[in-house]
Amino acid sequence: MVTKAASDRQGIQSIEVGFRLLNVLATTNRPMMLRDIAKGAGMPAAKAHRYMVSFLRIGIVEQDSSSGRYDLGAYALELGLSGLGRLDPVRFAGPILETLCEKIQETVALAVWGNHGATIVRIVDAGGPITITLRAGTILPLCNSATGRAFAAFYRSPFLKKMLDSELKEISETSKTAITTVRRQLEKSLTEIRSHGISRASGSLTPGINGFSAPVFDHTGSMVAAITSLGSIGDFNVEWDSPVAKAMLDAAKTLSHRLGHGGPLAD
Repeated sequence: MVTKAASDRQGIQSIEVGFRLLNVLATTNRPMMLRDIAKGAGMPAAKAHRYMVSFLRIGIVEQDSSSGRYDLGAYALELGLSGLGRLDPVRFAGPILETLCEKIQETVALAVWGNHGATIVRIVDAGGPITITLRAGTILPLCNSATGRAFAAFYRSPFLKKMLDSELKEISETSKTAITTVRRQLEKSLTEIRSHGISRASGSLTPGINGFSAPVFDHTGSMVAAITSLGSIGDFNVEWDSPVAKAMLDAAKTLSHRLGHGGPLAD
């Protein structure tokens, strides 16, 4: 006798089979003929046709009357938008930050853009001998921190530009350097950051502390967060191709995919 728990685990196979067809349409990202959809899903065209008829009835797919090609329908769009509205980078980042901390053995954090700038919202402390003076709610400068530089390079906001101009003016006045020179130095740094896809800082904000920060993007390609790692200068390698930098980029890419950036992930 099959128990209820076992039955629940078995699920409904026909639904799982049918969604293979939808996955082909979603990943191909263009209208397709039935034979190509069926081939991509690994099933006979006649069987695929029965599923497509049901999908047409509920509006999850649509068919062009002239070409006969199928595409995702209005209901698929509604489902997608509803799912995207539920995406939360802070919630999804938890396991990714934990894994990253274990992998690189350094303190890691997540920052988002808040009302006052780049703001730390989550921290996973590596528990090393050196205490990293970073707390949730900390707002980081755009020019002198790895996190701030990541936002300066990849985030788009009128408020960010205004804040950046204010910081540049302050740096110019403090260092007695022409603001055009300061701005040119920053732009050179931001160009380098964009080319590597990650920002870095070496003792510029906190003496003795190095940092990396990698941008996280959502389904629209907009930056929504930054994953940051911090460590002591003697132990923390800030070379662009260091193991820490590669691990940071992988973690940011994983979270970005979780938020819908770059298309659906394989199981």
